[in-house]
Amino acid sequence: MSGETNDKGVTRRDFVKTVGLAGLAVAGAGVPGAFAAPEPPAGAVKAATVPKRTLGKTGVEAPILSLGGMFDTINNQLLLKQAMKWGVTYWDTAESYGNGLSEEGMGRFFARNPEARKEIFLVTKLVPKEGNLTARLNQGLKRLRTEYVDLFFIHAITGIGAMTPAIKTWAAEMKKAGKFKFFGFSTHTNMADCLLGAARLDWIDAVMMTYNFRVMDHPKMQEAVKACEKAGIGLVAMKTQGGGPGAPKTGSRGELKMVEHFQERGFTDKQAKLKVVWENPKIASLCSQMPNLTILSANVAAARDQVKLAREEFESLRQYARETQGDYCAGCGSICQAAVGGAVPVNEIMRCLMYHRDYGEPELARQTFAGLPEAVRRRLTEVDYSRAEQACPQGLAIAQLMRQAGEMLA
Repeated sequence: MSGETNDKGVTRRDFVKTVGLAGLAVAGAGVPGAFAAPEPPAGAVKAATVPKRTLGKTGVEAPILSLGGMFDTINNQLLLKQAMKWGVTYWDTAESYGNGLSEEGMGRFFARNPEARKEIFLVTKLVPKEGNLTARLNQGLKRLRTEYVDLFFIHAITGIGAMTPAIKTWAAEMKKAGKFKFFGFSTHTNMADCLLGAARLDWIDAVMMTYNFRVMDHPKMQEAVKACEKAGIGLVAMKTQGGGPGAPKTGSRGELKMVEHFQERGFTDKQAKLKVVWENPKIASLCSQMPNLTILSANVAAARDQVKLAREEFESLRQYARETQGDYCAGCGSICQAAVGGAVPVNEIMRCLMYHRDYGEPELARQTFAGLPEAVRRRLTEVDYSRAEQACPQGLAIAQLMRQAGEMLA
């Protein structure tokens, strides 16, 4: 199958991968109905809209697919309208996305469609290190053209210690003032530890964390997810495609099996990576960056059809994860951070590389990199990473990746 080509010499495998990755955003231009949600495989049960799950103790019925706002929402108003139409009514944004432009784009949509605000479960986030949370939250609400958000996250924490008594008091005050209904945090570093810590706090309503086919089988992650469910904490998965900082490798046996199996079943490997997350009923929603209508359409189709992955398909994902382990940063930043004596936030640099190489977002990568302290960026290639490489569970070539980051992102 992988050797078959079309008239232009493109293999079926390459075509499936390209559609899954880039969505062929312009493929349907001018074609009536080109952006209608695709039909599921023959004989599959299809939900009338995106299914919903309860978001922990909030009691909110949230769609299992949510819209990540890390894209140009100002110039994608049609996408926002279509997302709402298809039932993707959980919208996630942040002050840091485009320096507030993502919030501004959603705000423009609400200004033009005032009734839509009632239908949208709106989420925004603030990185705590800049302080002045109240003023910054108010500015965000102004950009969003709303008096409140449904859920507020302290953004990108690396340890549960960030959830201080002062943050608890502030969150309670903002709830009382009607600025947000529910509170929690997001994390893509030391995720399991952060989740386990959250489960011991009675004032965390929800958490958004990196969660995908590469990390979900780890015993500590399974323990953490179970602990949060028991505590009534709603869980939202992000970074679900499992892309990493390394230059993508092609032709692995696991990848070939994935593409072939999933193409035969009627969906792409990208859609399968969403499905494997949804297989866990403890995950209320999956937040996906969907910057064009074709990706949105494909993800909605995956959410709506009820096709379950077969055992061999789970195994093909696991095999692919094993074969490409050295290309993925699993977010265990405390390990490499300790190994370099805190000189460089290795995991943050890895995230920048991921944005550049896997997301295809070089400007976002450079912007994130530029947000790191100048001293960190200057010493990037001067640090000895040998101990970090020895300690890395993924076997990442950390020194090489840090050197590449210095060259690509400066």
